[in-house]
Formats: sequence, structure tokens, C-alpha cells
Amino acid sequence: MDKKKIEILEAKKSEALLGGGERRIESQHKKGKLTARERIHFLLDNGSFEEIGMLVTHRTTDFGMQDQIYLGDGVVTGYGTINGRLVYVFAQDFTVFGGSLSETHAEKICKIMDLAMENKAPIIGLNDSGGARIQEGVRSLGGYADIFYRNTLASGVIPQISAIMGPCAGGAVYSPAITDFILMVENTSYMFVTGPNVVKTVTNEEVTSEELGGASAHSTKSGVTHITASNDIDCIHKIKQLLSYMPQSCEEKPSDLPYDLGEELRPELSNIIPENANQPYEMKEVIEGIVDEGSFFEVHPDYAENIVVGFARLGGRSIGIVANQPMNMAGVLDVNSSKKGARFVRFCDCFNIPLLVLVDVPGFLPGTDQEWNAIITNGAKLLFAFSEATVPRVSLITRKAYGGAYDVMNSKHIGSDMNFAWPSAEIAVMGAKGASEIIFKKEIKNADDPAAKLLEKEQEYADKFAHPYRATSRGFIDEVILPENTRRKLIKAFSMLKNKQKELPKKKHNNLPL
Repeated sequence: MDKKKIEILEAKKSEALLGGGERRIESQHKKGKLTARERIHFLLDNGSFEEIGMLVTHRTTDFGMQDQIYLGDGVVTGYGTINGRLVYVFAQDFTVFGGSLSETHAEKICKIMDLAMENKAPIIGLNDSGGARIQEGVRSLGGYADIFYRNTLASGVIPQISAIMGPCAGGAVYSPAITDFILMVENTSYMFVTGPNVVKTVTNEEVTSEELGGASAHSTKSGVTHITASNDIDCIHKIKQLLSYMPQSCEEKPSDLPYDLGEELRPELSNIIPENANQPYEMKEVIEGIVDEGSFFEVHPDYAENIVVGFARLGGRSIGIVANQPMNMAGVLDVNSSKKGARFVRFCDCFNIPLLVLVDVPGFLPGTDQEWNAIITNGAKLLFAFSEATVPRVSLITRKAYGGAYDVMNSKHIGSDMNFAWPSAEIAVMGAKGASEIIFKKEIKNADDPAAKLLEKEQEYADKFAHPYRATSRGFIDEVILPENTRRKLIKAFSMLKNKQKELPKKKHNNLPL
């Protein structure tokens, strides 16, 4: 190649590195957003990024597009490392055609996804796009479908993380929806299938982009978003934190951190459960008292708050935690908490992350709203997810485990490996009051003082069932442990189970009750 051609090539590379030009970059900063290249710079280890497809341009000649050529075509793609681990990344560049997806834009993303699959490494998508490039018509729609197809093939094979760092509208939302985790930036990102203008035209409803599909709406109402961030840098930090609990692919286990087993007593756990069985307590305090200090990373913290899910480390080992939350709706299972829990359990099972389940559940939420919104099918999702999980599974019943919810929350009967209970645990079909009103109905009705008789029968039932020892005598609970010994018991249980191998019956795939 002669000297002149090399100079032209270097000039084109410099132009591509500038993204959409200084003026458009300045506009991006004014919105409180980083550019695509800045995001990659902060995400990856310093100097590790290798770009692929820097000089790609679109092929459209309609509508004067032949006169609007930008190198890279609105997306920066490549690979690098995060804390020394290989990852693949694409970052849409809103400064070029609003980050709209063209045929070549999609081809660049697909190439990166194919490389991620072939090399068994996570893929991270930084989404900031106005949607399909309308000047290309069906070619841009086909590009989306090519991406969706690869998302589906990669599901359960490699971790897929989507960060919404600007607009993500129309068909574009379905790629993040198929991935494992979605992060959104408050006030600068939004997701919706149809925007506010279409909503107003069709339903005459006035709504802003933020109200319709902002980070707050999707983290609290729809549950689409797993994690929110205050700004782009915070979002990138949370991506790195999230990734630290995961392996590279389904063929590996998460990396353990060095840890030497010490005394491990946690006396503070003995004072958490209130004497009044109807008084709530903070389950996150139990979690913090069990796991390695500062290691708990909650997922979906603002959605279906009656169940808590997240990652942590226990004795240096990465684990997933599913816990009922007595502080919210007494910790009952409902439609949303069942879906939230099931999705998280299935992710952990996909990527060989052991599960710790903390149980304090009075049952399923009653009512017409729950029944008409399919609590039967949705509750079955959580049951199904636990039942098919082959990773090490350990449960701890802290207080109530009533009715069918006892079965669903990783009971011994659906394949849990080790089940512990605190002395405060109550394992029964229902609470003492409700059970007594049914069992002793006639006796209470015919008593001289029905109220006193009810209290007497409540105590009788509680003495017989409101403790963990009957279940322990049947082998449904492996051991009743003192709260202060919980951390040590759990560390040793997971250590014992670390080489667990279990095969499910051969099948094409299961038929999860969707």
C-alpha cells in the first residue's frame, strides 16, 4: 500500500474516532450523557479495547443518504477486558443518525455477538438509539430480527447485559428484553414499544416519555428494568459489579475469592426475629449478617419488594439469594414476586451460581386481583424454576413457612440439597388461628366462652405445629440451628456441595408455564 493510501486510511480512522464530530459530542454532554466511545473507555480496562468495524459505512442511496456518510455507521463494536476478563461490547452512537439501526449497523452488532458465542464470553450492549433507520425500510427491520435471533441463541450460554443509556424505542426494546439484565439511567433513558405521541393518538392519553418508559416506571411498575443508575458512570460501575458474580459462560463456574474459614459466629442474628410472630423485620439485615461483608448486590430492588433477590459472596463463593421480605406485604408470594423470583433462579441455574433461599412466607396473596391475573400460572413459574434447578440449593426457614408457599420456596420435596431452620420457624398448612377455626369449629361454637376456647385451641395447635421439629423428625429439615451459627453452617454446606452434579431427564426443552 503506497504512502498516500496509508495517510487516507489513517485520516479516516481519526474521523471515526471523533464519532459524530465535536459539535454533536458537545450536544451529548449537554444532555448529561457520555458519548459511545467514552462509555467504552470507562467500562473496559485501560488500553484493552480493540475495535472491530471502525470504517464500516451504510449502503443506502435513497433520500439523499449517499451524501451523509459517517464511518462506523452509528455503533462502536469490539472487545476488551473488565478486571482482566474478556468481554464483547457494542455501544450505539446517538451522535450519528440518532444511533438509528441500519443494515450495516446491525451486521456489526451481529458479528460481535457471534464472536462472543464462539469464544464463550459475556456480551454487553450499551443502547442509545432512536430506533430503526426509516430510510432503509425493511432492511433495518431485518437487522433487528437478526439481533433478536442471536440473543435467543445466546440465552443461557453466555451472560448478556443491556444498559439503556438513552432512547430505546419500538422493536429495539426486544433485544434488551431477551437479555439477562437491563440497567437504565435515571432521567436520560427510556424504553417503550410505542412513544407518547402514538399513545396520545390512539388512546388520547397525555403522558411524557419519562412517565411512560423511564427508569422509574420500569424499575417499579413493569419490572422490565433490574437496576437503575443515577448517571452513565454509575451505570458502568454497576455493570462491572454485576459481572463480577458471573462466570464467562455456562461451561464455567464463577470465580471464588480467597477466603480462610474463621469463627464465623454472628450474634446479632439472634436478635432479629421479633417475639410477636405478626411483627415484621428486615430480611436484608439477615442477609447482611450471613454474607461476606459488603458483598450483597440486590437486583430488582424497587419491584415486587415482598421478595428480595440478588448476588452475594459467602466465604468468597458467589451465590444467588432469594428471600421473602416480611417488611413488605408480610412476605407473601404474589404474581409479581413469583415472576421476579423465577427469573432470577433460572439465571443462577443457567450459570452455575449456587442458590441460598431465606424463607419467611405466610402463603400466597388471596384476592380476585391475584386470581384474575393468574397467580396460579405465575406462582407455578417459581415452583418450576426451583424444581428444575440443578445448582447447589440451600434453604433456611427463619420464621413462617405456611401452605403451598412452603413447598414452592425451595423445600426438600422439590430437590433442595440442604434445609435448615431457626428455632423460631413455624412449618404448617396455615397459621394457628386459621387452622383452629377450621379444626375446632364445633367445639369453639359450643363453648361457653368461644373467644377463650379459640385462644386455648390456638395454643394447642401452635404447640403441636408452630415449630420446626415435626418437619425435622421427618427429614424435611436437616437441622435446626441457632441464628448465630448460620453463617458457618451455610459456608460449610455450600463447600460440601461445590462438586454437585445432577442431570435432568433428556428433553428438547421444558414447557415452563409462561
